[in-house]
Amino acid sequence: MLNLIGVLVAFIVIIFLIRKKINFGLSLIVGSLIVGVFSLQEIQIIGIPKAIVQASIYNFETSKIDTYTVELALLMTIIFILAKLMQETGAITKLIDSFRPIFSKGGTLGVIPALYGLMPVPGGALFSAPSIEEEGNKFKIKPVHKNFLNVWFRHIWFPIYPISSAMILLCSSQFADIENIYSLVLVNFPAFFASIIIGIFYLKKFVNTPLVKEKIKWDYYGFVFLLPPMIPLIFYWVVTTIFDIDMVRAFLIGMILSIIVLYFITKNTFKDYLEKVKKSITYKLALAIFGIMIFRQMIEVSKAPEIIGDIIGTLPFPSVVIIILIPLILGLVTGYNLGAVVLSYPLVEPFFASSGLSIIGFASIIFISSVVGYVISPIHLCNILSCDYLKTDTTRMYRYYIPAGLFMLLVQSIFIILFF
Repeated sequence: MLNLIGVLVAFIVIIFLIRKKINFGLSLIVGSLIVGVFSLQEIQIIGIPKAIVQASIYNFETSKIDTYTVELALLMTIIFILAKLMQETGAITKLIDSFRPIFSKGGTLGVIPALYGLMPVPGGALFSAPSIEEEGNKFKIKPVHKNFLNVWFRHIWFPIYPISSAMILLCSSQFADIENIYSLVLVNFPAFFASIIIGIFYLKKFVNTPLVKEKIKWDYYGFVFLLPPMIPLIFYWVVTTIFDIDMVRAFLIGMILSIIVLYFITKNTFKDYLEKVKKSITYKLALAIFGIMIFRQMIEVSKAPEIIGDIIGTLPFPSVVIIILIPLILGLVTGYNLGAVVLSYPLVEPFFASSGLSIIGFASIIFISSVVGYVISPIHLCNILSCDYLKTDTTRMYRYYIPAGLFMLLVQSIFIILFF
């Protein structure tokens, strides 16, 4: 029973550290050590460092070096580098300018944050906030309305964006083990369509002042900047169709190609581009991945999920309800999609067998529930930064967030229950 107490203490400590702005990866490693210490009735003390090594670099069962965690950490870092380069080189601004003539009657309020949403970086809503402020003033809409549109459309791709860290991790062999990530993408389309419907509904509701179509010179060249975020997706699909290559490695190669292609189409000097690459490098995402894998391994060796499954299984709730609620709550509490997936998976995994869902349906519910909780969380970095810039506060958003999030989650849940 001490191992279960250890998991509960670890969760409290992790969430506390996250709220105190401590690095997510470091927070998870601290939580892992807490789980390990409380599980010494189940494992020997040597089991703690052994679990850390097992999760990081070496598989004791096969007695071989295992580079999966290293590769995943490298992939997350390169995704962040590409996102930052899209910003630093002005690529995303040029892309928006090319779309502007098509959506000059209010649609830009959705398109601008959606395009910035192709850059999966923490707090990314701040990048689009200045443009939303300017566009919103043209239509005389309230700051809270600007803020909702900025944050909602920023995350509109999440259900179907296969190079998001949370989706890649969820499909990995350490979690749901979904061989083809596009299987999950296809299953998540109802949530994606629901999020578009919600966004358009509120966009039309907020934009009441008509605006005369602006005469803007159309710069077609900006569309070329769709290539960098698209290359990894196309590369993954082509390569995995022809060759037997690991998902993470396929995306890793595709992301490197994207960074190379971006260099040529932005026409930066090699020296300037290299400086931008150096400035974009961060250790935080790599540390987060190591923290995730170590925490997952420690939870597994502690045998706490078995006890959790037995306890929650006695509650008068259907398994599917539990699978929906736990990621949703953890998304709200942590304000971090990746964190919500990582923390909720071992808790809901014992209910997979009794839920009657396929593994793809199970993964979809976890993912969409965590996304909804994350997007509307008051400590979600995009919410905090966007509210600060647009001079409003998160509490004013919940009259829109709650029905929007519930509608999206309800649509996806019904779809999964009926067909998966």
